[in-house]
Amino acid sequence: MDKTSNTWKEIMSLAKDNPKKMDDSAILRSVGLDEETIKKMEEDSVEGAKEKLKIQVNFLNKSNNEDPKHKYLDDSGMDLRANLEDDIILKSSEIKLIPTGLHFELPESMEIQVRPRSGLAAKNGITVLNTPGTVDRGYTGEIKVILVNLGKEDFNISHGDRIAQAVVSPVISGRWCRLNKKNKLGETNRSDGGFGSTGIN
Repeated sequence: MDKTSNTWKEIMSLAKDNPKKMDDSAILRSVGLDEETIKKMEEDSVEGAKEKLKIQVNFLNKSNNEDPKHKYLDDSGMDLRANLEDDIILKSSEIKLIPTGLHFELPESMEIQVRPRSGLAAKNGITVLNTPGTVDRGYTGEIKVILVNLGKEDFNISHGDRIAQAVVSPVISGRWCRLNKKNKLGETNRSDGGFGSTGIN
């Protein structure tokens, strides 16, 4: 274990005999501990510290769908599910606003981005029209998803279907951004080269 840690220093102070004359195992035994227990204590301490550092996002779920969550720890997005009384048919080229029943309360300098689900886009041509949709910190109303059917077939949406994903992301809001009007801007290598000007090669 880490001999510079506060945990080890505390154990040394509790050792009944002279710790300088004892090996690590003997020191631990003298205070009723073993290396496996100490390792678990240190791991729990690290996880506790990580938990305190996490961004706190409050939400209200007015649907009877399961609460949003990151399925895996390293996932960026949380599934957004349709909150419907009846199925909706999204015809080819049609646009509809789909409610989710979810409301969020975000901390300062955070936004929620509403993004398409790759499976729906690839298999059915269903995507979020204003992707990524922006949910500002000041908005605490219901999250509704603008879906468009770019496929050739009608698409059925049922209550509880995963229709999009929400990503909590840091953002530079108006609170921290100052816009300075100028008569002339500095020169860059690209200058006024337009969208797509660099080609594909």
